[in-house]
Amino acid sequence: MHYPIFLDLKRCRCVVIGGGVVAERKVTALLERGAKLTVISPQLTDGLAELAAGGAIEHLKRGYQSGDLEGARLVFGATDERPTNVAVYEEAQTRGIPVNVVDDPELCSFIVPSIVARGDLQIAISTGGAAPALSKRLRLRLEREYGPEYETLVDLLAAFRHVVLEAVPSPSRRRAIFESVADSDLVDRIRAGEEITVDDLLREFAAGG
Repeated sequence: MHYPIFLDLKRCRCVVIGGGVVAERKVTALLERGAKLTVISPQLTDGLAELAAGGAIEHLKRGYQSGDLEGARLVFGATDERPTNVAVYEEAQTRGIPVNVVDDPELCSFIVPSIVARGDLQIAISTGGAAPALSKRLRLRLEREYGPEYETLVDLLAAFRHVVLEAVPSPSRRRAIFESVADSDLVDRIRAGEEITVDDLLREFAAGG
């Protein structure tokens, strides 16, 4: 059984070996999390080529070489050549760098779960590689249940929390306010189109301090 964890990869160097469609998906997800990307591949998809041309990623136009992983925080192997993937895995293991070789659990020190992302709200689903199709079904179900209104809700609650932490000195009072908000029908109101501000929440849930 794997240990679930969320990593802060802002400004961290991540290396992706491979330039195909799968590599592009990995790169896109990592860029969204603020990582610095090095992609090593003789060829790139049009999408990756565009990112490289715009300076969003570093592209080494060649195959993998020993030493390419130096300084990396995270490594993905996404080539169709198993000997290359094995070499990537072995270097990463030697350097103590977490590595994931796509569709080859034996060459992974971590796995990537299915994700439902609504802004800062991220729900991870994993079967430990045992049933990927089930993970996909669960993700689709959760995507229907947790729509874009949850991104608005989380952003609103983050701003509200900041104000309450500054304005309400009592920890027990703050906890009661936060629990009351979490138990409320805010998400239904947002889904219905109601525009709710932090001041609205303060009046509704924190009146009297």
